[in-house]
Amino acid sequence: MIRIVFLGLILAAMPLAATAHNVIASVFPAGRDIEGEIGFSNGSMADDQRVEVFDAQGTRLGETVTDEDGFFLYTPTEPVTHVFRADLGAGHVAEMTMPAEEVAAIMGVAAPESDPAETAPDAPAEGAAPAASLTEEERAAIAEIVRSELRPLRQEIAADRTRNDLQTILGGIGYIMGLFGLGFYLAARRRLAA
Repeated sequence: MIRIVFLGLILAAMPLAATAHNVIASVFPAGRDIEGEIGFSNGSMADDQRVEVFDAQGTRLGETVTDEDGFFLYTPTEPVTHVFRADLGAGHVAEMTMPAEEVAAIMGVAAPESDPAETAPDAPAEGAAPAASLTEEERAAIAEIVRSELRPLRQEIAADRTRNDLQTILGGIGYIMGLFGLGFYLAARRRLAA
């Protein structure tokens, strides 16, 4: 009986796998805006979270707030590097950066310190309808449809990247081998006692 209680205390004192999670955050162009998402690798999203926007030198450009799905929109006003930062508490800080060239492309202006010929749009592929044939409303509608279809895929890919890495798999194998070793040890002790 004492052995069972002792074994129970040892098992209760064993360290369990940490329930920590990684921050998943990204920004990407969305029409004339910058869209971003903030969440955790366990699938929960950072809703109603304040996101501050800075330039590369740390000057504050503005702020925005995430929606209930962890997404936010920010309309850039300057073609400079944008750094998005959100303090999620408990030591979690999400920080994403969009380079000045991408911000300039969103705004439809030349990138700072670049040749305007480099930012000229490419000619449409042969047989493709020219982009000028779409109205601004049609472009916005298409962009919204594509964004809404890609959101779940981006979330799944980001969560899968952090879910099962090699260290987690080897740790699980180690726990299993440790439990087998404990079982063999207890079986050997019983045989010796008998």
